[in-house]
Amino acid sequence: MGKSIARTALLLLPLQAVFRTGEAILPLLLAAWFGRNPETDVFYLAWAFFTFAGTIVASGFQDSALIPILSEVHTRRPEELPRIAGSLLTHLLVYGSLVSVLLGAVALGWFRLRYEGPLFAVAASTTVPFVAMLVALGVRSFFVGVLNMRGRFAAHPVASGTGMTISLGFIAMFKGALGVAVIPTAFLLGELVAIGILAGITRGMLGMKLEFSLERPEPVRRFAKLVASEVTGSAITRINPVVDQLIAGFSGVVGAGTVLRYAFDVASLPTSIAQATVLPVLLSAFSRSVSSGLIHEYRRTLVRALVVVCGLLVLMSVVLFAVRGPLLRMVFLHGKMDPEGVEQMAEVLPYALVGVAPFGALLILARAHVALQNSRIMISMGLLNAGLNAGFNVLFFEFIGLRGIALSTSVMHAAVALVFWVRLGVRLREQG
Repeated sequence: MGKSIARTALLLLPLQAVFRTGEAILPLLLAAWFGRNPETDVFYLAWAFFTFAGTIVASGFQDSALIPILSEVHTRRPEELPRIAGSLLTHLLVYGSLVSVLLGAVALGWFRLRYEGPLFAVAASTTVPFVAMLVALGVRSFFVGVLNMRGRFAAHPVASGTGMTISLGFIAMFKGALGVAVIPTAFLLGELVAIGILAGITRGMLGMKLEFSLERPEPVRRFAKLVASEVTGSAITRINPVVDQLIAGFSGVVGAGTVLRYAFDVASLPTSIAQATVLPVLLSAFSRSVSSGLIHEYRRTLVRALVVVCGLLVLMSVVLFAVRGPLLRMVFLHGKMDPEGVEQMAEVLPYALVGVAPFGALLILARAHVALQNSRIMISMGLLNAGLNAGFNVLFFEFIGLRGIALSTSVMHAAVALVFWVRLGVRLREQG
C-alpha cells in the first residue's frame, strides 16, 4: 500500500478501537444477556433477513459507486456537489422508505407462516423497528460515503461508536422487560444518533448545505444505473446468512443458529478491522487515481493492498485459531451462555477462519471494480457467490454438520475472490 494510505489507516486504528468497541463486544453482551434458546434463534433469523434487506436500501451509498462519482464531480464541478448530493439523499428517503415498508410486509408474512404463538410475537415485534432502521441505515451510509469521499474518515467511527453506546445502554435498561424484542429498537435509536452526528459534521466541517430535490442530473442517473447492479449483487449475496441460518435449523441442535452466528462474529473480527480502517481509504484512493487517469498508480496500490492486507489477515486468523478455546470461554461463557454452546463455537470457528484472508481479498477486489465504475458485473458475481454458498452448504453440512456451513462460506470466498481477480484483468485490458 502507499505510504499515505497506510498512514491514514494506522491513524484510524486507535480511533476505531475506541469508538467501535461497542460493535466488537455486542455479540458477547447479547450472549451473556440472552444465551441461546428458540427466541434468540428467531431474532437472529429476523436479523439475517433484515440485514439482507438492508443491502437493497443502504449498500449503494457506502463503499459504492457513490465515491467515484462524487469524486469526479468534486474534481471537475465542485459547485454542483451540494445539488447532486442532495438529489441522491432525497431519492434515498423517498424510494428507500417505500422499499423498506414492502420488505417489512414480506418479512411479516414469512414470520406468520414460519412461527406460531410466542415465537411469532417475538418475530413480529422486530418488524417495525427493523423497517425504520433500514431507512436510517441508508441515510447513515450516505453521509459516511460523502465524508469518506472528502477524506473525513474519522467521522464514521465517532458517530457509529456513539450510536452503539446508546443502543447498548438501551438494551441493558429494558432487556428484562422486553427480552430480545428490545434489540431492534435499540439499534434504531443508535442509528438516529449516528445520523445526527454525521449530518452535523457534513454541514459544519465541509460547509456543505445539501439541496434537496427529485431532479436527476447526469451524475445521479449514472449513479442509479451503476448502483442498481451493485445493490442487486449485494442483495443476492446477503441471502447467504439467511440460508446459513435455515440450514442450521436442520441440525437438531438447540440454538444452532445462534452458535453459528457467534462463530462467524469472531471469525469476522480481522476483516472488520480492515473494513473499518483500510478499505474506505483504499476505495477513495482507487477512485482518485482512476478519475485522474493514473491507472499505473491504481494497479500498484491494488497489488500492495492485496499483499499487505491478506498477509495480516492470515496472521490474525492463525492467532485466533491458536487461542480459540480459552478465548471463547473467556469472552462468551458468562450469564446465560452455557459451556456446551461455547464448545460448539470452538468446533465451528476454525472452518470459518479458513475464509478470512480470501474474504479480505474479495473485499479489496470488489472495491477495485467499483472505482473503475465496473459495477455491471456485480449481479453475476452475486449469483456466483450465493450459488456456491448454497451448493457448498448442502454438500458440507451432510458430512460435518454446522462446521460444514462455516467451511462452505470459506471456500466460496476463495472462489469468488479468484473470479474477481480474473475479471479485473479483463476490464483493465479493455481500457488499454
